[in-house]
Amino acid sequence: MQMNREKLMTMATAVRTGGKGSVRRKKKAVHKTTTTDDKRLQSTLKRIGVNAIPSIEEVNIFKDDSVIQFINPKVQASIAANTWVVSGSPQTKKLQDLLPGIINQLGTDNLDNLKRLAAQFQKQMPAAAAPVSDDDDDDVPELVAGETFEAAASEGQTA
Repeated sequence: MQMNREKLMTMATAVRTGGKGSVRRKKKAVHKTTTTDDKRLQSTLKRIGVNAIPSIEEVNIFKDDSVIQFINPKVQASIAANTWVVSGSPQTKKLQDLLPGIINQLGTDNLDNLKRLAAQFQKQMPAAAAPVSDDDDDDVPELVAGETFEAAASEGQTA
């Protein structure tokens, strides 16, 4: 152990960084930044002909059981190239968390997910809390053969 410390100390004194007569670096370290990737992406999108779409408040991307939600994103689109670019900070949420507000956004693809979610909700709901269906058909009178509602209404007005 003592031998290693001595060797290390002699090697440390022999190392010289900078100054006259020091060894030059053989290769310059290149630090890539993410801005070059962003610039490259923007130039490619410009070549495709992508235009910004203003005043979009929310974008929801539906997956099997979850929704990727962007609030106030930057949206760009090129209809000719069938390309949509959504950039912003995403949040992954469950479908049932967003349900009341996004029913009008659900398409036919998500109808099965909605049915499955409703079935799960029915299973979770205890039997005691389930709504009891009473037969309220007693209030509606039975139809008499040969009479119509219009004829009964006109008789009621003349009488």
